[in-house]
Amino acid sequence: MSGSPGTVADLDVQVAECRACPRLVEWREKVAVEKRAAFRDEIYWGRPVPGFGPPDARMLIVGLAPAAHGANRTGRMFTGDRSGDVLYAAMHAVGLATRPTSTHIGDGLALRGVRITSPVHCAPPANKPTTEERDRCRTWLEHELDLLSPTVRAVMVLGGFGWQALLPVLAGAGWTIPRPRPKFGHGAHVELAPARGDREPLQLFGCYHVSQQNTFTGRLTPAMLEQVLTDTARAAGL
Repeated sequence: MSGSPGTVADLDVQVAECRACPRLVEWREKVAVEKRAAFRDEIYWGRPVPGFGPPDARMLIVGLAPAAHGANRTGRMFTGDRSGDVLYAAMHAVGLATRPTSTHIGDGLALRGVRITSPVHCAPPANKPTTEERDRCRTWLEHELDLLSPTVRAVMVLGGFGWQALLPVLAGAGWTIPRPRPKFGHGAHVELAPARGDREPLQLFGCYHVSQQNTFTGRLTPAMLEQVLTDTARAAGL
């Protein structure tokens, strides 16, 4: 890492250049060369995927990690796969995104007051980063929270992995985590008190992940997703 980023734009550049995890570097680049047949004519991003959204976002959505043929291909969080299709359609339905779909960086999609990021910025094999890889990537999320702290007021976490990964990062970034630690659940909500004078209270919401395992089985419906998005946006003042 070449020093702490001074702006969100600086952070995005530094994230995209990271090569800290050999296994993830090898995998993401291998996928970008071999490709999926349906995308054989496309040029894959094949790098760490930075967060997406305005630098003064009042709301943050935290996922898990980029998908091998989704964001690892498009270069934008949660785009290029069916999970992203579900998320952006719901965000558009509640007024947080300008378009219901996204296929590539230059397609005109913009987010309104919300930024999307993840605890792990590289596509992991089998969608499962190791604990060591997650912890190594933690610094980026800490920087992101610090840079967003003047404006961010609510966070929506997709899935239990993201919830467990985010809590210690929030503690390190200036918020108090209640004891016992809040448990993940769909619709879970907890207010985190500031642990520093330059922080404001933060509203934390849980939502089932938009994976096909959840959306195809009906465990997570569009209405359920839109409700948590709406609750989080309201808490953020959007």
